[in-house]
Amino acid sequence: MSYEQYHEINPPPLDDITSDGKPYKPAGKLEGKSAIITGGDSGIGKAVALLFALEGADLTITHLPEEEKDGQDVVDLIYKKTKGTRVVQRISLDLQKEDACKQLVEFHLKKFESVDSLVLNHGTQKAEQDITNLDSQQWLDTFNTNIHSFFFITKAAIPHIPSGGTIIFNASINPSVGHPELVDYTATKGAIVGYARAISNQLVGEKGIRVNVVAPGPIWTPLIPATMSKESKETFGTTTPMGRAGQPVEVATCFVFLASADSGYISGQVIHVNGGTVIA
Repeated sequence: MSYEQYHEINPPPLDDITSDGKPYKPAGKLEGKSAIITGGDSGIGKAVALLFALEGADLTITHLPEEEKDGQDVVDLIYKKTKGTRVVQRISLDLQKEDACKQLVEFHLKKFESVDSLVLNHGTQKAEQDITNLDSQQWLDTFNTNIHSFFFITKAAIPHIPSGGTIIFNASINPSVGHPELVDYTATKGAIVGYARAISNQLVGEKGIRVNVVAPGPIWTPLIPATMSKESKETFGTTTPMGRAGQPVEVATCFVFLASADSGYISGQVIHVNGGTVIA
């Protein structure tokens, strides 16, 4: 989805305008850092990339091959917002295969010395109301994209993440509530949480690498108007205690927090950005 189309969504998703209506105010929290951000061409990934750049990070962002224009639109937007002070490169990859995951890390390291922050935000979903009709290939594709690639990328990146570096995964509220129409997607997002906790216990003490998860609830991204009925769009997010959907910027600020020194004593945790739904 192009930058122009993205902002034709009514109301437009907010990438760098906070809930008080003011522009996001950076404070150099990621100055001198470099980050990999997957799925950085739209939605939450786009907002994360923009805020990371505003905070001083140089970036490698990924997107699917068919989203070439979207990816370039994000790069252009970041250059505009940062007045060209950041180094931003992008690569189009289908991350279902281990070779592509390795290629991503290698591509980043050709430009940057290390991976200070690894943000895995990419994912896929397709609704199916009846599990007996859930195509087996869809199940495999969802797992290949949403969790197997997380293993492949972290395995390749960890040797290049310094002490004090961070790994942040984008999961979902769905494993906590059990979405009946997204069985395969929900299963992978639950796996992400378990995987993050396990590798946090392996990495944080020995290597000083913190690992955390952000679990969004209903967030107003281009995926919503593109895939939902008029009625669903109008009521999207209204069942949350806050009575509204969240904005990409409200999720992206959590990624900035987890990537920065502000969260230096936090690892193996999940931040729930869901409009007030209580997760036990």
